Parts: sequence; C-alpha cells; structure tokens
Amino acid sequence: MEVILLERVAKLGQIGDVVRVKNGFARNFLLARGKALRATKENRAKFETMKGQLEARNLDLKKDAEAVSKKLDGKSIVLLRQAGEGGQLYGSVSARDIAGALTTEGFSVERGQIVLNNPIKSIGLVKVPVALHPEVEVTITVNVARSEDEAKRQARGEDLTVRRSDEEEARAQARGKAEKFFEKPPEELAEKGEGAEAEAKGEPAAKGKRERKERPAKGEAKAEGSKSEAAGAGADAKPAREKKPKGERKDRERQDKKEKAPKA
Repeated sequence: MEVILLERVAKLGQIGDVVRVKNGFARNFLLARGKALRATKENRAKFETMKGQLEARNLDLKKDAEAVSKKLDGKSIVLLRQAGEGGQLYGSVSARDIAGALTTEGFSVERGQIVLNNPIKSIGLVKVPVALHPEVEVTITVNVARSEDEAKRQARGEDLTVRRSDEEEARAQARGKAEKFFEKPPEELAEKGEGAEAEAKGEPAAKGKRERKERPAKGEAKAEGSKSEAAGAGADAKPAREKKPKGERKDRERQDKKEKAPKA
C-alpha cells in the first residue's frame, strides 16, 4: 500500500513523502495513529492544502520535545519487582510499565514512545530510548531491582546477578571438595587424623609414622624377648655331667675305697 506521510517516520521518510509499506503496517500503525494518508488522488490534493499547517505543527511539537528532552535525557527510574536468586524476574517489565513510571515522575510519555524491542526479564540497569518526537530521542536508565537497597547498589555499579553466580560457584566447589574428602578410604582418613594430632602436639606427622613402623607389635616383642632370654640362659649355664650306669658307679666306689684303705 502507498501512503503519504504526515510526519517524519524513522526509516520511512519525511513529511509529504509517498512510501510503499505493508498493508498491515499501514492500517494498524500509520493510518490508525494519524501518521499517514492513503496515497489517493483526493488525498494528494488534500495534503497540498494542509502541508503548511503540518510543517508548522511539526516545528511546535519538536520545540516542546526538545524542552522535555533536557529534563528527561539521562534520567534513571527505579522499578521494584520480585525475582529469583539468579536475578530472573517473576514476570517482566514492559513499555507500559516504563511509560507509567515516567508519568508518575511528571513526564507526559506514551507507551508507543518507549523504544523497547523485548520486555526486561532480569534485574539490572537497562538503557532504554524514548522517542519524544520523530526528530528528538533521549535515553533513560531503567533500574530493575528487588528492593530499594539493591537499586542503590546497582546504581553504584554493583552487578548483583554476577555476584550471586559467584557465590553459587563457591558453594558448588566447597561441596565438591567435601565429596572428594569423604570418598577417600578409611586408612587415608585415619592417617590424616593422626597426622593432625601429631602436628597439634608439635611433632611432625612423618615422625609419628616412623615411630609407629619401628615399634614392633606386642606379640612379636614378647616372642623376641623369650628367645633372647633362652639364648642368654644357655650361654651362662655350666655343662651338665654325664650320668653313668648304676653298676659302673658302684664298681668305681669300691675301687676308690681300696685305694684309700691303709696298706699293712
């Protein structure tokens, strides 16, 4: 469809330009909002008669927009919303919400003047353009937070979503270390515990291990002690005399008596 623009439209043209657009865009936006006329022979003639008035009106609107832009440009507004731990909103912030907040601040801004391609779905600072006039555009900052305190922190430059993610990462690392610790065999855990006790007493853990290895078990110590005692007893004991048969012993006694008897 061909239309005649009654005001400047971004990416389309200036006042009086005849442009071809899609039928839906023409009917739902340009014609519905009084931004254009169908490019018929009657409307072309009509536009020539009202061209001067349209240009004068456009200049007045531009001046008003420039006056508002001096107060609105760079302004920050705060919108409080509920959100999860990661900063994701339970819902979203739309152009209607932003226009309502600006109206509360005393600015006459319509929803269609807020240039927001996609709704805001997380906390943080978002730069949003506002088209006060086809030739005048300003940028505001939308501070979406869970509380006034968080809004102040974000205004100072603190990124709450990143901070929360780091905290979750730290917790995950701590959980991983704990799981690795408890997965170790009982022997390693016991050695670690004994090493810690030795360090607490002022002795290195390695020394405790050496002493434990060098100290024999109780059963082994007793066995070695009995062996050494037996060996010592055997070395000190005198050799036992051989026992002779009973008859041989008596003959020996008689012979000794004969030798001792006095000779006649």
